[in-house]
Amino acid sequence: MNEILDLLFSFWVGLAVLVFVLAKSSVKFVPQNRAFVVERFGKYNKTMLAGLNFLVPFIDKVAYDRSLKEHAYDVPSQAAITRDNISLVVDGVLYLKVLDPYKASYGVDNYVYAVTQLAQTTMRNIVGGAELDEVLANREELSDKIRAIIDAETDKWGIKVDNVELKDFFLPEDMERTIAKQAEAEREKRAVIINAEGEVIAAENIATAAKMLAESPGALHLRTLQTLNDLSSDQSNTVIFAMPIEVLRAVEGVTTMMNNKPE
Repeated sequence: MNEILDLLFSFWVGLAVLVFVLAKSSVKFVPQNRAFVVERFGKYNKTMLAGLNFLVPFIDKVAYDRSLKEHAYDVPSQAAITRDNISLVVDGVLYLKVLDPYKASYGVDNYVYAVTQLAQTTMRNIVGGAELDEVLANREELSDKIRAIIDAETDKWGIKVDNVELKDFFLPEDMERTIAKQAEAEREKRAVIINAEGEVIAAENIATAAKMLAESPGALHLRTLQTLNDLSSDQSNTVIFAMPIEVLRAVEGVTTMMNNKPE
């Protein structure tokens, strides 16, 4: 009797373990922003999204676990020659996410590697079609062109490229020195232009002031007296006052008349 009870106990324990294992293998909790690609007998069956999902034990299996979040990936440095034959090295970063887990799993072997390689080629082509000044000044415009091309090509892989940023441009040392000299020359040019414009404005103001003084009787004398007053505030200054030649000639005429006057 005891042997029969032991057998029954072992049977129920084994059955409970089997049920537990089957239940555990058939129930899948998919985390938020993830997707499980399920195969049945080695063939695609379904895509499980976030939440509680069920599998057929020993028949279904999770073949791929895909993240649906946006990820940033570095684009390796890429050598390029601009339209004006300047060699440079450019690198960047791209932001992408999986829209279709099925295409991302079966449309390409490694979608991250494929997209980064495509980004390298596209960067080289876009940068090579522009001159150096355009590359340095219109970085955002070039980035938008690269993103549009990559995004169109990756639709078949179920990938959405949200943004592409060109990070750094590495130029040869001699070209960096040339650009620095060009920038310095441009700054000097602007300084000369600003100085010349200031001279013109000053000359116009002086001409206007001279005209006003000439049109106002006694204004020039008042201005002269004001200047002398300003100079006299410092006792160390020596002032040489130059009188108009007409005044000196008038004084000379009066002196001559007085000398020739009969006694």
